Amino acid sequence: MDETSPKRQAVPFRPLEQIDARLMSLLDMAADSICLMDAHSRILLFNKASEKLFGYTAEEVVGQSVDILMPMKYARHHDAWVDRYLRTGEHSIIGIGREVQGRHKDGSTFPFDLSVGVTETEDGKQFIGVLRDLRPRKDAEGRLRSLQTELNQMTRINAMDEMGATVAHELNQPLTAIILYLQAIERKLNANPCAQQLDQEDLDKLTELCGKARQEAQRSASLLQRIRSIIEKKEPERSHCNIVDIIQRAHQLALVGFAATDVHVNLTATDDMPAVAVDPVQIEQIFLNLLRNAFQAMRDQDQRDINITVSVPSEQEDLRKRVVVHFKDTGPGIPDSHRDTLFKAFDSERRNGMGLGLAIARSIAQNHGGSLELAPTDINQPGACFILTLPIVSPLSQDPSDDPDVTDIDDDWQSDSAPTASKTPE
Repeated sequence: MDETSPKRQAVPFRPLEQIDARLMSLLDMAADSICLMDAHSRILLFNKASEKLFGYTAEEVVGQSVDILMPMKYARHHDAWVDRYLRTGEHSIIGIGREVQGRHKDGSTFPFDLSVGVTETEDGKQFIGVLRDLRPRKDAEGRLRSLQTELNQMTRINAMDEMGATVAHELNQPLTAIILYLQAIERKLNANPCAQQLDQEDLDKLTELCGKARQEAQRSASLLQRIRSIIEKKEPERSHCNIVDIIQRAHQLALVGFAATDVHVNLTATDDMPAVAVDPVQIEQIFLNLLRNAFQAMRDQDQRDINITVSVPSEQEDLRKRVVVHFKDTGPGIPDSHRDTLFKAFDSERRNGMGLGLAIARSIAQNHGGSLELAPTDINQPGACFILTLPIVSPLSQDPSDDPDVTDIDDDWQSDSAPTASKTPE
């Protein structure tokens, strides 16, 4: 335990023969640690604050090398400094506070501020060290940095709120104009004699495409209104909805502009799934975000499966029953280092991502009285699993013979008009 040189060990230790009881009482009342050592780095005095700081009693350390109080890698430097001071009188740290590392009795290390003084006695030079624990200050600095980071995030979120509300308002006007123009085209196609010269099949196709374009424009306008409601923290426009229908619509939208035809999506749910009181457009956004994130995550995977399971666990209390949706992909999963910040705004590992998707998705779920969580990592199954819960509004079926119905979404939802342009999900 004592790493002092042979020369130091050869010098007999002379403990302090006498110290005024009042002085020792004052030293023990000091808030800071006070240690006294001789020219051979042996501890002569160790006050109560020192006992608390290092975990040793005075009886355990008096007579021991001061090296016992510091990490091994610093002990040699300390011995070299004492030897140099005794030979040359160089006092680069005498009277100057500096941050050093201490070693507790349990082996843990901690930072403290050290000020060293020296005095000449009949027994030779003695060094007195005043030590102040820096952990409280370090903890306070860490909390301050965290608060500053949160403040910066809130500032950015507020700025995004204002910008989002403005953008939503500005985009709503051209969308309204597009809807009106498409309605006018539909009327012209139906009423204009020239249009009747077109092949009936072509005319029907044009009318159908105009209708679809108008519906998408109307849906976009509705979505912008919902975004403004979220930003302005308005109550969702709720209605009784089937969660399976919402998932199906989200899947259709997720395919738009994405080459995700090689992703196999399975949806498992009972036919008599109870309704949920939600804003369907907002809940759609949760699944749209999860689907596109999964498409992105599985881009380089050999196996590309998404399994969505909708259930109502029977062990729930009647007044607090919830629909539970497990959304599982076969991507690489979420790194442990990223799990704690996954739902925080502006936290994104993607080069072009803003880190808002999952933060908004969780906010939507919570605004509906539900939750959105990342399930613990399962080492036996690759990928990430998200769990969405939403309160139900209708009673459960009492027929226990109802077996879950497994739907292959890829077969049921394939659309001839679904774009398949190669584009990376955002």
